[in-house]
Amino acid sequence: MSSGSIKQKASSIAQKAAQEAKAASDAQAVAGQQAAHQVKAQLAEKALQAAKAAEAALAGKQAIVEQLEQEVREAEAVVQEQSASLQQAQANVNAAMQAAQQATTQLKTLTGAVQIAQANVGNAEQAAQGAQQELAEKTQLMEAAKNRVEQLLRQLSAARSDYANTKQAAYKASAAAHEAKVNAARNKRMLMRRRRFKNNRG
Repeated sequence: MSSGSIKQKASSIAQKAAQEAKAASDAQAVAGQQAAHQVKAQLAEKALQAAKAAEAALAGKQAIVEQLEQEVREAEAVVQEQSASLQQAQANVNAAMQAAQQATTQLKTLTGAVQIAQANVGNAEQAAQGAQQELAEKTQLMEAAKNRVEQLLRQLSAARSDYANTKQAAYKASAAAHEAKVNAARNKRMLMRRRRFKNNRG
């Protein structure tokens, strides 16, 4: 049986008992003036029974009140528990929102860092391409310079060889000229001697 039906039944019993007690009391007052002692005793007994019924109804109402108070305490405990749970849930939501904000800030920072890194990579790639092109140009110039050096070395070697040959030829020519000069002087002396010899004989 629910607490509501118990409450209604107890209230009905209490009202009925109160009505009977009042009726008995009124009847006793009338009987005190009109009826005999036996009627008074019967009415007193009936009033006593009505009072007992009222006390029983009161006890029932007391039980209902105690039951309702227990239910109220349990409901308040549930409310407190739910309130604590709600506060914890709100704290969890606040913590999650704060974590989300921090994650968003970190994401923005990382995005900026990635953009900077990408820009640096682009600049580095351009610099690398420029350096590679410059290296190719300098390599080409170095190869041309090496070829020029090799060509000049060959020309120098040929010039040195030609110089040596020319020097040797000049030396030989000088020696031949010297020898021819010596021979000419010798021949001149011999000719002069012959002439003097002829003149002396003549």
